[in-house]
Amino acid sequence: MLINPALAAFLESTESDKACGVKPVMHRLTPARARQEYDDAARALDAPGPAVESIVAISIPGRDGQLIDARLYTPASLCGIVGLLPVLLYFHGGGYCVGGFDSHDSICRSLAVLTPCCVLHVAYRLAPEHRFPAAVNDVQDAYLWVLSRGAAFALDAARLAVGGDCAGGTLAAGLAITARNRGWPPPVGQVLLYPCTGARQNTDSYRRFARGYWLEIETLQWMYANYLSSEQERFDWRFALLQTKDLSNLPPALIVLAEYDPLIDEGISYAARLQAAGVTTLLNIYPGMVHDFARLGGIVDEAQRVRKDIARALADVFYSH
Repeated sequence: MLINPALAAFLESTESDKACGVKPVMHRLTPARARQEYDDAARALDAPGPAVESIVAISIPGRDGQLIDARLYTPASLCGIVGLLPVLLYFHGGGYCVGGFDSHDSICRSLAVLTPCCVLHVAYRLAPEHRFPAAVNDVQDAYLWVLSRGAAFALDAARLAVGGDCAGGTLAAGLAITARNRGWPPPVGQVLLYPCTGARQNTDSYRRFARGYWLEIETLQWMYANYLSSEQERFDWRFALLQTKDLSNLPPALIVLAEYDPLIDEGISYAARLQAAGVTTLLNIYPGMVHDFARLGGIVDEAQRVRKDIARALADVFYSH
């Protein structure tokens, strides 16, 4: 399928702005400036999320003595219910370097309302100030916190799913593997939006969509260079999921990919590995879309469609038993 016409017009305008110097190129910015540009873009390009009943700021103790910031979204439809509530532990994208509460507020609101469920959005530490495996450690600590302390916030550890987009999807998938490896109570499902899974960015889709399709290869390599401290870390399975030797006995997975995304080939490969290992895996490839389209609600209707699709998958694992 051809790229979505609205996206094509948007990308053409973006490329023109870059050529004229109107729009900065992320990989030429400082991390602080890149974060501001990323958040500003989210406000300009995404549609506002629906109203929720409450948003509660939570500080989760980390293993290094630091506090991990999180936001708990609770939709009005769950208020007044006696008992514990299902929860999605969500990790934002941004290549481990950018992103946070502001950039992903809309999608967290949408998933909370549409499912319905609580959404606990975890703002793990960012690179280059905090390199690998700081983000990995933070999401593990957040998961263990839900298991041990979540009931105090009406969160049901027996109905806990993990999810995220881009780097956040990688963190969520790695968390499901870690839970299996360490004998922790497993999540009931994993929702992975265009996750990063390869050690090397050398697939055919990286060549086809290296430039001009929103996520560019130079930007991704800049992010990885900020996150990783050595070449050896590229082959750590916590960074490159395809390096994992055993993917059996993992929770059901929904994998969301975009047709015009440099990450699509490695996403397809990871889905195939899960399926070969006997993991219930639903692979949805959205035609005509680019990376991060779930947060482009101000440009394409598919952003709302994919949120509804994710919510249905979450409802299946939360309410089918």
